[in-house]
Amino acid sequence: MGKFEIRKTKSGQYKFDLKASNGQVILSSETYKTKASCKKGIHSVMNNASTDKRFDRKTAKNGSPYFNMKARNGQIIGTSEMYSNTNGMENGIASVKKNAADASIDDQS
Repeated sequence: MGKFEIRKTKSGQYKFDLKASNGQVILSSETYKTKASCKKGIHSVMNNASTDKRFDRKTAKNGSPYFNMKARNGQIIGTSEMYSNTNGMENGIASVKKNAADASIDDQS
């Protein structure tokens, strides 16, 4: 089972990482001004993870594939790591779909 980890940044804002059961980060959020907003972002990931069209597959300038996860309103709610190939990126998307819906929340802030 995956988990969301909430942490406070040096600037006093909040962000979360979705980690797979092996501890690997599979999705990282933008920063939020409040913990409540950060938790709303987590619930948005949980609610949208099963919808494939919420995953925007991208290619970085260096050619590395990655993805952004978007809410219904089109706002980016999380970004993946850079992958060495598209198969890795697709596996990352599958891992978000598998782990997000029932992931626990670990508040480390």
